Amino acid sequence: MKNKKIFGVCKVGEKGQIVIPKEARDMFEIKPGDSLILLGDKNKGIAIVKTEIFESIADSTLGEINDNKN
Repeated sequence: MKNKKIFGVCKVGEKGQIVIPKEARDMFEIKPGDSLILLGDKNKGIAIVKTEIFESIADSTLGEINDNKN
């Protein structure tokens, strides 16, 4: 459970904005100006992923797909 945590509650502002709690920003090294990808599944919920992590996963997956075609 060390790598899993509940960070608290975020309220959605009038413009649809949320504030990511400081402890979460620190844990995931989220800095001002970082790009985040918002993923969603209507049944399972929302996930926020740093762009470079998502790109790394995509590159790895696409590489495996391309390797299997050859």
